[in-house]
Amino acid sequence: MSSVLVTGGAGYIGSHTVVALLDKGYDVTVVDNFCNSSPESIKRVEAITGKSATLHDVDVRDTDKLREIVTAGNFETVIHFAGLKAVGESATNPLLYYENNVGGMLALGQAIQDSSVQKLIFSSTACVYGDQPVPYTESTPRAPQNPYGNTKFASELIMQDMAAANPDIAMIALRYFNPIGAHPSGKIGEDPNGIPNNLMPYVAQVATGKRAKLTIFGNDYPTPDGTGVRDYIHVVDLADGHVAALEHGPKTGFQAYNLGSGHAESVLDLVRAFETASGKQIPYEFAARRAGDLAEYYADPSLAKTELDWHTQLTLADACRDTWNWQSHNPNGYTKEES
Repeated sequence: MSSVLVTGGAGYIGSHTVVALLDKGYDVTVVDNFCNSSPESIKRVEAITGKSATLHDVDVRDTDKLREIVTAGNFETVIHFAGLKAVGESATNPLLYYENNVGGMLALGQAIQDSSVQKLIFSSTACVYGDQPVPYTESTPRAPQNPYGNTKFASELIMQDMAAANPDIAMIALRYFNPIGAHPSGKIGEDPNGIPNNLMPYVAQVATGKRAKLTIFGNDYPTPDGTGVRDYIHVVDLADGHVAALEHGPKTGFQAYNLGSGHAESVLDLVRAFETASGKQIPYEFAARRAGDLAEYYADPSLAKTELDWHTQLTLADACRDTWNWQSHNPNGYTKEES
């Protein structure tokens, strides 16, 4: 089985993808600087799979060290997760996001040039579409509306140009919708620093009593219950999507795929599903809409089904169950051993 390099592999989506790769028999090497992750996640990945991954504490922007790792590993595939992902933070500190996300892609591109790498799979986002008619297809024009989305768009453009310059390498951008959930073992999950930027971990922290209540921004959208509607995808399904891109994706050129469920569910849908899964009441209050938030967005994932033989199999209820299993056993994330 071939060797795979995973940048940012100790993070939320990265660690679940490393599980999926190890379970399929791939040799996995992880590069991470742990700015938003913990080496403990890889220890738990190894406990889940009974297999080991090579781990390097390296910043993806360090081209020289990255090139050394790529050369020594003789990798056929690189899966690139390493980057910053908070939309709000990107608006207040855009240069940090350009340096990390675009700078990281440039450094990685330089490191894999003239190497054995045949495929680069990139962690992109539905944010590249911006405010467009739904559902989004891969041909929906890219028009991001925040610095985070701009950095992902810029990274995709770099990939397109690299693919055009080198016909022997495939560049695949996986545009995520809203990843939620955790591994069903409860050993790995989302462990945000400080106050969570995403809905599900915030809801989970309210359920454990770490947060007093949930603030829902906007209850006057033109949606069935007035709250924002999103396309939630279980992180285990998302991880499987990366393996599908590795195994079934194109062998040359640039191609993007939507990884989403194709189903739209509201903030209140998620809150109610989490209350059912946890048996806990989630106190919440409504506040004004946040600037830049959309009423609804969801995927048309049919291209991934046709070309990658991939589609989601897990539900919102599954994601709430698995998140609660993770959060209730790890109330402080990776900083405390499981109880």
